[in-house]
Amino acid sequence: MTNPTVLELALSFQPPLPLKNTHLMTVIPRYVPRETSLANLPQESRYFSVEPQSQLHGFCHWQDDRKVFPTVILIHGLEGSSESRYMRGIAAKAFRSGFNVIRLNQRTCGGTEHLSPTLYNSGLSSDYRAIVKELVHRDGLDRIWMVGYSMGGNLVLKAAGELGQTEVALAGVAAVCPNINPTICARALEAPRNWIYHRHFVTRLKARLRRKASLFPGKWDLSMLGHITTISEFDDCYTARDGGYRDGADYYDRAGSRHVLDKIAVPTLIITAQDDPFIPYTMFTEAKIQEHPQIAVVAPQHGGHCGFYQGRRQGEDPYWAENRIVDFLHGMRPKRS
Repeated sequence: MTNPTVLELALSFQPPLPLKNTHLMTVIPRYVPRETSLANLPQESRYFSVEPQSQLHGFCHWQDDRKVFPTVILIHGLEGSSESRYMRGIAAKAFRSGFNVIRLNQRTCGGTEHLSPTLYNSGLSSDYRAIVKELVHRDGLDRIWMVGYSMGGNLVLKAAGELGQTEVALAGVAAVCPNINPTICARALEAPRNWIYHRHFVTRLKARLRRKASLFPGKWDLSMLGHITTISEFDDCYTARDGGYRDGADYYDRAGSRHVLDKIAVPTLIITAQDDPFIPYTMFTEAKIQEHPQIAVVAPQHGGHCGFYQGRRQGEDPYWAENRIVDFLHGMRPKRS
């Protein structure tokens, strides 16, 4: 089969008419019943040391001989976990198509608050570089892919850019709706039309910090937490300082993968929607991205934020982005023209 152009691939996404509304597309696919059981897949719980006193918990689904098969690392988005439906959905597809699969929890996510004395943030790409190196040197794996959603997408792109050509085992990267410029994305998230997502994230982040603080008494001053109403306030007061940044503005600027995208040296697929409510498409139209020889940006007109729920299509289920990622893992590289 001939590899499609990025335009042909984008046009192949045909959403049901009601889901051309960006908010319906963002929300509804999360509630559509789907099979996400991994009961028939082998599973190993594993802890990856990424810094002194810090571990990430993952679930490894190994093929019979892990060294013979390629491996894909999956990283969720803000306030997600290894158990998020999209993580389980893509895990099942990738495993059944011949990949080892590792579903990772970011720091403090998926009930792992006790495994790290720090919060998680969009700049912690060093965690994933460390995991790739462990898989190479401890497990002997030599074909490793990283796939991330939203915040996880920024992290895998940042890690790939930082690795450049130094890690030959890194075979490629895929990112769905990545927040490559957190400054712009936070501003968009705080827009009035996005109040439902914004309130969800802020509420969850504050609850997570309270759980975290109960495990590490005295580490964070929670006296301001009740007054915080926006994600930028939360990040300025807590995330940035916990992560070693000067303030929220410094964190948002330095954590974005946009600074290192030009250093990416492996095939890279970015899937994003032109109508994503809080990941503005204009971020991906810059020449350094569009003209990068290793980066293919596939941007359907519709898709919402990590929704991409399609109408009837012969031979596959409705989760279009998952299916395109599996195609990409198997060598279907979209062409620029």
